[in-house]
Amino acid sequence: MKKVFVSGDFNVLHPGHLRLLKFAKESGDYLVVGVNSDKISQKGISQDIRLESINATSYVDEAFILDVPALEYIKQNRPEIVVKGKEFANKSNAELEVISAYGGKLLFSSGEIGFSSIDLLKQEFAALNYKVEHNSSYLQRHSFDMAHLNAIIEKFSQLNVLVIGDSIVDEYIICEPLGMSQEDPTIVVTPLVSDKFIGGAAIVASHAKTLGANVKFVSVVGDDENFNYLDEGLKKLDIDAKLYKDTTRPTTLKQRFRANTKTLLRVNHLKQHSIATDIEEKILQDVKENIECTDLIIFSDFSYGVLSKKIIDTITTMGREAGILMAADSQSSSQVGDISKFNNMTLVTPTEREIRLSLNDFESGLVVLSDKLVKKAQAKYVFTTLGAEGILIYNNWEDDLLTDNINALGNAVRDVSGAGDSLLTCSAMALAVGANIWQSAYLGSLASAIQVSRVGNIPIQKDELLQELE
Repeated sequence: MKKVFVSGDFNVLHPGHLRLLKFAKESGDYLVVGVNSDKISQKGISQDIRLESINATSYVDEAFILDVPALEYIKQNRPEIVVKGKEFANKSNAELEVISAYGGKLLFSSGEIGFSSIDLLKQEFAALNYKVEHNSSYLQRHSFDMAHLNAIIEKFSQLNVLVIGDSIVDEYIICEPLGMSQEDPTIVVTPLVSDKFIGGAAIVASHAKTLGANVKFVSVVGDDENFNYLDEGLKKLDIDAKLYKDTTRPTTLKQRFRANTKTLLRVNHLKQHSIATDIEEKILQDVKENIECTDLIIFSDFSYGVLSKKIIDTITTMGREAGILMAADSQSSSQVGDISKFNNMTLVTPTEREIRLSLNDFESGLVVLSDKLVKKAQAKYVFTTLGAEGILIYNNWEDDLLTDNINALGNAVRDVSGAGDSLLTCSAMALAVGANIWQSAYLGSLASAIQVSRVGNIPIQKDELLQELE
């Protein structure tokens, strides 16, 4: 392991310091920073505060208070690389002779290139600021208020939810845009920082858990690093997960390359063939053993092979015989799915594109499409998601309003990728505890508004919903 050493006062940590630390970190494997003690640096800010600032940066592996001159530390510890600022390059450097004697290198950081602080970039993942604008006319139209919604959410803890579908790991790679290649019209970026999130059916299970339910999750994964990430994440949430390993496929990984808060490119690492018969039988047996204690079944389909026709039909039959509420979503963002393959669902939540694909109808209006889907798949309720236009609610009950619309409740959209998952989960759970269609749609829309306000799939907490109802 190649150690890099940097020292200084770091009185007020500024972008120049961050550039120096970034350069130093990229020059070796392990960055050690010596923060000059108060007796060496007498500039008024205590050594503890200065050390805390250095420890808070992403580049630093180890930091300590340096009580001796840097030259003495270098003589004793012999770091392979010592980094100083560019301003020292044309000056006399006493360290050079010592470093050269034991075969090390003295490098000078330029700091002149464009720079984006890793710590600032990570704020894109951490930021949870959002603003929800409630639809008061919708609430009045359907005769309920925040207290009704609050009571529904409090009942979530009574639910036993079974989620089955395709697991995904979402990786967000934040890049620094460098410009356009001169050889060909290609965008050039430099990856700076990345973070992973649980996605696909696994985030549906995660939402259900953090909203208060007891959750059983069944899925198929590869035998790889991303399985380990997924498994650890589900265990942290205390989800009862049954992940069947299929060595013929990887754990699905979706990489999103982002710059300046925009997604430039998505790369999918996956295989879409059907799961093996033996795994199929194990899944069905597992579900059969747990069906009696289940209140809600959620199918989360991405057409990656887990939800075969046999699995869908068999579990649906089990659910109907046991009187269990069932909900489904079959996403077709970058592939072709078919929401109509899920029959006798209480709730389905397709996008407009997904409902048109399933019916091969690209001309009819939204209400006609919903009616056709209900007749084809025997669905009770259809929530068609329309992006910034919110959702269209189709109610298959003759004695009530046929359709209604909820506009998008959030006005701080940063990442739309998890909107449908949060809508499906929260709305289905509301229906399962006795909420009506209008209340369920509103709670789902509220969860979606919270989800799209942040980057990456972060499980929605029960308290987040309650806070918006205060």
